[in-house]
Amino acid sequence: METKEKYELEVDVNASRSLLFQYIATPEGLAAWYADEVHYKTPYYTFVWDGVEEKALLLRKKEDDLIRFHWESDEQADTFFEIKIKVNEMTQETSLVVTDFALLNEIEEAKNLWTKQISTLKLQIGG
Repeated sequence: METKEKYELEVDVNASRSLLFQYIATPEGLAAWYADEVHYKTPYYTFVWDGVEEKALLLRKKEDDLIRFHWESDEQADTFFEIKIKVNEMTQETSLVVTDFALLNEIEEAKNLWTKQISTLKLQIGG
């Protein structure tokens, strides 16, 4: 099995922490920009794209700060994807920091997909 590499991506999003948290941590919020449908049954979130379901275990959730998941189908135990809200103390500008794992030759494609999805989120919140 090829080992996935960790990568980070930061995208500016002009919105409050509490609003962003609703979009990254609730099934309704995630369904608005990340997947077609999202269902939650402790401790799993089920994401649906084009009728295909992917289950993710909720690893960590910190109010108005971050959410972290591990894909059930991922055989590599130390992988996760995390969406963290970051506020620049000086400028008060808000961004989302995505930490994820991908095969080395797929990192750019994965970053592009996240950027596209966050663009959809920005349209949803009017940012």
